[in-house]
Amino acid sequence: MTDHPTDAGGSCGCPEYAALSRRGLLRGALLGGSTTAMVGTAFMETSYAATRSAPQVLVVLSMRGAVDGMSLVVPHGDPVYAAARPTIAVPGEQLLASDGFFGLHPHLAPLLPLWDAGRVAAVHATGLPTPNRSHFAAMEAVEDADPGTTDRVGWLNRLVGRDRAAHPLRGVQLGSATVPTSLLGPRPVTAARTIEDMRLLGDEPGPGSRTRSIATTWGDAPGPLGDGARRALEVVDAFTPVREGDPAPRHRAAYPENSSLGLALAAAARTIRGDLGAEIITIDHGSWDHHDNLGTLAWGRMQEMTTEFATALAAFFTDLGPLAERVTVVTLSEFGRRTKENDNYGLDHGHGNVMLLLGAGVRGGYYGTWPGLTDSVEDDLLVTTDYRSVLSEVISHRLGASPAAIFPRFSPEPIGAVRAT
Repeated sequence: MTDHPTDAGGSCGCPEYAALSRRGLLRGALLGGSTTAMVGTAFMETSYAATRSAPQVLVVLSMRGAVDGMSLVVPHGDPVYAAARPTIAVPGEQLLASDGFFGLHPHLAPLLPLWDAGRVAAVHATGLPTPNRSHFAAMEAVEDADPGTTDRVGWLNRLVGRDRAAHPLRGVQLGSATVPTSLLGPRPVTAARTIEDMRLLGDEPGPGSRTRSIATTWGDAPGPLGDGARRALEVVDAFTPVREGDPAPRHRAAYPENSSLGLALAAAARTIRGDLGAEIITIDHGSWDHHDNLGTLAWGRMQEMTTEFATALAAFFTDLGPLAERVTVVTLSEFGRRTKENDNYGLDHGHGNVMLLLGAGVRGGYYGTWPGLTDSVEDDLLVTTDYRSVLSEVISHRLGASPAAIFPRFSPEPIGAVRAT
């Protein structure tokens, strides 16, 4: 397996994505004094339902850079697909789980047991209601999920804020100092590079410990600094059992080697096992911005990254064991790719995409309304399902949340891909 740096946008011909990645890394470095960090190129942010176990866990996996959903879940029944991609189309006869119209990329094979068990669903032709081919603007729109407002509150911050609990573990970010737009908002968040970094630097047990010193200095201090110091101590203390526990994967789970996504998902599994009340875990993985060298089944970035993606997710569910019965994974990307391949064995920015749902409560199979493809340089996969409809079904059926509170002024349409708890 290979690692995929988030600043690889420049190498695939997208200056905006390269600049966006560098800006994110720089912002992370500037905030490095907080307990926030990066796991390779995968960023993980965790929000904790404070002081109680989380009966259900939602993992949001953002495939940064705009993955080509038509390579992952191939619409081989649409004749335009193969015609528009004479060199990079996935041959229909090599697809997995084909139903005559859709089929899975062959390198998703590690997920086939989950698919066959009815625990994976693919909702195609999803996305923002209005096309937006800017990585930055589309990411902001997807993660804010409240168009028309000037309030900068992400949908996950609204989700963790749906009750009155106000504990420092209510919102925790692991993996990056850069809190994603989806988690930004009034609810306090805690950030850490890794589980091992969730500690006070230089702290040693004993009467002169840094923990005791901070507790003495800030224990009764008023204002935001005092609040912050006390919250930091609480978070460090709460993470101690996870940090000092056995980090090895369980149930013979084998994450891909040298994979930031594998590291992040392994950390997520440890966090869930720790039963700290983690209700929402977000993981970012890039870069899927394949303007060039997306390639074929024999070579290219798509087959490499798809193998890593599927292997890591399969290992995650193996690692969880029985705990997987309460964990649902949702994949998101800021937009899809163009229908027609370009001259560099790649695909330029498009619109519609596929969302994958895996795990607890998922009704396996293919979902969505296929709009039909057209074959010109500028043609996109049209969006027939607003991505918020998919998320609404997940949060209402698995977490008991009100979609109206999380996605204001939006009326979701039923998808049927998720069962209620």
